[in-house]
Amino acid sequence: MEKSIKSYLKHSAKDFISRSVNPPVVRASTILFKTMQELRKHQKDIAKKKDVDHWDYGRQGTQTTVQLQRLLRKMEGAYQVFLTPTGFSAVALSIMSLCRPGDEIVISDGVYRPTQKLTDELLKEFNVKTIWYNPNSFLDLKSKITKKTKLIYVENPGSNTFEMQDLGKVISLAKRKKIYTAIDNTWATAYFFKPLKLGFDISITSATKYYSGHSDVMGGTVAVNKKVYKKVWWYNHVSGYRLSPDDAYLIIRGLRTLDLRMDKHQENTKKIINFLRNQKKVHKILYPYKTSSKEYKLWKKYYSGASGLVSIIIKSKSRNSVYRFVNNLELFGIGYSWGGFESLAVYTDPIELGRRPYFKLNKNEHLVRLHIGLEDPKDLINDLKKSLKFVK
Repeated sequence: MEKSIKSYLKHSAKDFISRSVNPPVVRASTILFKTMQELRKHQKDIAKKKDVDHWDYGRQGTQTTVQLQRLLRKMEGAYQVFLTPTGFSAVALSIMSLCRPGDEIVISDGVYRPTQKLTDELLKEFNVKTIWYNPNSFLDLKSKITKKTKLIYVENPGSNTFEMQDLGKVISLAKRKKIYTAIDNTWATAYFFKPLKLGFDISITSATKYYSGHSDVMGGTVAVNKKVYKKVWWYNHVSGYRLSPDDAYLIIRGLRTLDLRMDKHQENTKKIINFLRNQKKVHKILYPYKTSSKEYKLWKKYYSGASGLVSIIIKSKSRNSVYRFVNNLELFGIGYSWGGFESLAVYTDPIELGRRPYFKLNKNEHLVRLHIGLEDPKDLINDLKKSLKFVK
């Protein structure tokens, strides 16, 4: 993490009234003003996008959420950051802010399953057409662009199958065609990659995951540049998406150790992959680790690090034996989400992958997604080694 950001995280969220290191949790619906003149002046300051210490109504947020926005603006290099109650609502806020009836959205095949349902099903009812492109082919993306394309939506890498795209080419194409761009950056976070600095209009993260880091909070963030700020502000205003001050507090707490945790997730994952790559029962590892691969080169081109989420493909005629592999892991919990301190494993059924015209598992191939946590990597390796014996 840049020194300036470390310093900002250390000092900017202090509460200089109570002198506490972390800002207090401020819960409020009604905000009081001394006079009508003060209220009107405050509203004008907000309209002028001045950095205010509080809002004029609780639905807009409280001092706690203001502090989190300030932290994330610095981290993301953003014009503004909007906070939402879940990671998926951050996705919905971004897309619904920009797309209108008659528009087309071109979207990466590897996106989060609920994002697929939003774009393929709900947007269809609003006469917004979703066009899927192959994340492994820039030419395929380019061929899908039309005069109606309003938004290119990227998830990089895909959170199950880890396709890496040439993001610079995506940005250049979008700017030439005057198309908005949004990216789900949850896997890397702003610590390892800053999409807005590359040229994306919107950077989305599920704060539920690495920003929180403790698996005890739900939240999302939408970092925007100046070009799309008004559009996102308007939809955010009318939609009522809001993060609670309690969750904002927990995310601020998590951000204090983001750099330490992300570095450790990366370090542990490298050790786990070095073990897995020599296991005959592991057919393929989906992660940018092979220095000769296209995925590695594209990752290295844009990212300063990699997180702890990885998938493996196991080849077996027996699905139940792969289930037994997952079931017998002792240090890996079985569950969705990721980004917390704990290691996780989940068998991913093709149905859960959703609409994937450009990704198919071959016969007798099974996808297992692993989140490598902060435990001792030797213990994790021994756990995997023991459980792989159940795969037939």
